[in-house]
Amino acid sequence: MAAYRPGMRFAVNLPPFADAHEILDLLLSAEEHGWDGVFLWDHLQWRADHPVHDPWALLSAAAVRTERVMLGTCVTPLSRRRPFVLAKQVVTLDHLSRGRAMLGVGLGEPPDADFEDLGDEADPRVRAGRLDEALAVVDPLLRGERVDHDGEHFTVHGQARPASVQDPRPPIFVAGVAPNRRPLDRALRWDGFFPIGPGGPLAANELGDYVGDVDRPEGWDLFVGPTETYDPADYEAVGVTWIVEGTWPVGDWMSDLAGRIADGPPR
Repeated sequence: MAAYRPGMRFAVNLPPFADAHEILDLLLSAEEHGWDGVFLWDHLQWRADHPVHDPWALLSAAAVRTERVMLGTCVTPLSRRRPFVLAKQVVTLDHLSRGRAMLGVGLGEPPDADFEDLGDEADPRVRAGRLDEALAVVDPLLRGERVDHDGEHFTVHGQARPASVQDPRPPIFVAGVAPNRRPLDRALRWDGFFPIGPGGPLAANELGDYVGDVDRPEGWDLFVGPTETYDPADYEAVGVTWIVEGTWPVGDWMSDLAGRIADGPPR
């Protein structure tokens, strides 16, 4: 395994589909075993046999019991969120964690169970429009600025106080499915990108083909959910700054994930 390089960070991405205290234990274990970030999926329902907990409540609980690890969602579907309420949740997490909040956003999945079945918009084109408009509103709210916005999807007049601890605001990264270009173009307007392969994790060469010719802003983060076996150096070579390990919630996934977290990142 290649040596860990300064600047490369490692995170775990957890589906909060189990006992809330067990999920919290995994969050705390990630800090204990040297991970740099912990993200939670953001869903309203999953399979019938899965309990689904709110990520912001769990992250807030972790915030007051950790000191170092970054905390956020991966990812929050902004199309079904009220921007003012979400900004308040993110800022509160940032204060509880003393400046360790992050916000991952995307269209969200699945369009039926998590959207249409609950009375929300299932059309991805409409949700993409709502996502872009919501981001334009959430950004200044996180900064503590007044917003006067009358848009196609949202009306917001007000100021969310306090502002975030982080200056100018917590990092915002965008998820999207390769090889689509619109999510990448959206991510370039924000702080980072988490591309997902259409059939699973992207290998380093696939990721390089996707983003290799893009003019990336200074400080822009590139996330990846790595292949099952990987060398961090291969992802480093194509500009990855965050390697995010996770699991699909099937079988004995909690036990498997707990073991992987306890092993620590491949530094």
